[in-house]
Amino acid sequence: MKEIIFVYITFPSLKEATDVAEVLVAEDLIACANLIPKIFSIYKWEGKVNNSEEAVLIAKTAADKWNALEKRVKELHSYTCPCIVAMPVTKGNPDFLNWVCS
Repeated sequence: MKEIIFVYITFPSLKEATDVAEVLVAEDLIACANLIPKIFSIYKWEGKVNNSEEAVLIAKTAADKWNALEKRVKELHSYTCPCIVAMPVTKGNPDFLNWVCS
């Protein structure tokens, strides 16, 4: 079985997260995405403390798609420095993990 990753990506809106998720699924860069419509983020950007509502996309994919996935998200994302981080999946339902890789 291939190595699986979950990719955590934040967006300024649920609409943008949904639009990007649909592209990533259509282009076979991810098997599926979960969208969390509202989180509250506090962060420092360009020396200033900010807070805003964001949406989260959690993508499930094979690790060998990471480079193409990261590149495509950067192309589609409205942020100049988007949060795109991968987390390895070490255990899981084998049927589900095989589906993610199919």
